[in-house]
Amino acid sequence: MELWMLLLLHLQLANAPWIEEVGVSLPPPSNVSISSFNMEHTLSFLPGPGTPSNTHFSVQIIRQRKSSWRPVVGCLELKAAQMCNLTTAFKDPYTQYRARVQAFTATQTSNWTVSGWFQPLSDTVLGPPGVSVSGCGNCLILQLRLPVTRGGQQNLQLENLYRTVELHVQRTRDETQFRLSLPYKEETVITYLQPGVEYCVTITVTTHFTSNSVSSRPYCAFTSPPPPTTSAYLVFGLLGASCVLGLFFIGLMVHGSWLSSSRTLLQNKDSTNCLLTAHSPTPPLRSCSEGGRGRL
Repeated sequence: MELWMLLLLHLQLANAPWIEEVGVSLPPPSNVSISSFNMEHTLSFLPGPGTPSNTHFSVQIIRQRKSSWRPVVGCLELKAAQMCNLTTAFKDPYTQYRARVQAFTATQTSNWTVSGWFQPLSDTVLGPPGVSVSGCGNCLILQLRLPVTRGGQQNLQLENLYRTVELHVQRTRDETQFRLSLPYKEETVITYLQPGVEYCVTITVTTHFTSNSVSSRPYCAFTSPPPPTTSAYLVFGLLGASCVLGLFFIGLMVHGSWLSSSRTLLQNKDSTNCLLTAHSPTPPLRSCSEGGRGRL
């Protein structure tokens, strides 16, 4: 009798409307990974298939040779599209870390999904420095500056990483090129270049800790102001030829005007001579006519 009563009580409690199921598993997050650029570390993930829209996510990290996971401040109630910034959480750049993500609602949780091991120094990707290029006769001056970061710790780590730069120099005219590996300095001079010629420089940061580097775009400049180009010579030549032709035509016009004036003067002189002869007592040797021809 008591056994039947216990079974009936269990069925009634199971069907009671005010009793909620607690601890039913949510789909675990997927694709949990850590990426890093210029020592800024970011964790990303995807919600599991069928995850409810009201689900939040929590992030924890653990250091190598440690046994306890620590929650990450600012990443305890993430939404599905949010990422977690781990830059300040990974304090030691030489240590390996792992992260894990859990989905949860007010009544449900998921299993944890764990990322792979991540070491800040070796796994970060180094971007190029800021660059400006100017000419100095037969050389180029490079002005370099560290990338802009969000905090002092990140700046200090980048200063320690930016030790050497590799320069790829190419002459624009014929694509002649060479490479230089130099210590990182705020001002670097590339010497023994051809004056008045354009060169393009690409900069890549190299370090012993990581081989993951992104090269800059080409920065181009002339070593000194370039000489006049062929097109300029052509323009000046055409202008000179036009001036010569103009002077030639002006000379022709002046010469023609002078010839016309000379003919007029000669005709006037002949007319004057004829008038003087007509009034002279001595008979003329020839007579003057309107056409200026002699008559026997």
